[in-house]
Amino acid sequence: MECVVQGIIETQHVEALEILLQGICGVHKQSLRIHELCLKSVSNLGLVASEIRLLCDLEQPEPTWTVRHVGGPMRGAGAEQISVLVKPMLESKVSKNALRLFYALGYKLDHEQLRVGFAFHFQRGAQITVTVSSINKMLKLHATDEAVPVTPGIQLVEVTAPASSENYTEVVASVSSFCEYLAPLLHLSKPGVSTGVVPTAAAAAASLMSDGGGTKL
Repeated sequence: MECVVQGIIETQHVEALEILLQGICGVHKQSLRIHELCLKSVSNLGLVASEIRLLCDLEQPEPTWTVRHVGGPMRGAGAEQISVLVKPMLESKVSKNALRLFYALGYKLDHEQLRVGFAFHFQRGAQITVTVSSINKMLKLHATDEAVPVTPGIQLVEVTAPASSENYTEVVASVSSFCEYLAPLLHLSKPGVSTGVVPTAAAAAASLMSDGGGTKL
């Protein structure tokens, strides 16, 4: 399982967010350059359509591939009352021939994108990952070098943490608690729930830039 929240921030405030994350996490950021391909099954592969994502890490000297399958969100009264999306997720390393394999199985490419930015990985009640990235579309098939921003001036911020059916309540609490530290710069919510840019972001960013991030929390 995976717990996830998302938000957006103006590119001009990303440096301030990086300073804030550095102070909170106490670890160095890692550069992010991911070519993401979304594949969908066709009707002959079952009654229910299947969607998988192939992720190619272009930051590595030799690009590495990962396949990811994300299920539907947890439902019910309990799920509606929490501010974090909880959903089943399976992930595995695969070879560079994975795309060819899934094509052979009958999957079709739905869309692809390039995510460029940075990530922080740290332990804070749960193993939390924060990614800050611009989402770019390819003008030609697989042409990552020619990718252009989908929303110029806006970057996506995503906070994720692995969980299980036994501990997801505690993980949700840890993610929610962490998100409060970022509130002056951006609002994080369940994916698909758009809250826009936070009005206090400019003032918060100016304060962070002036004091260099303050002390570690």
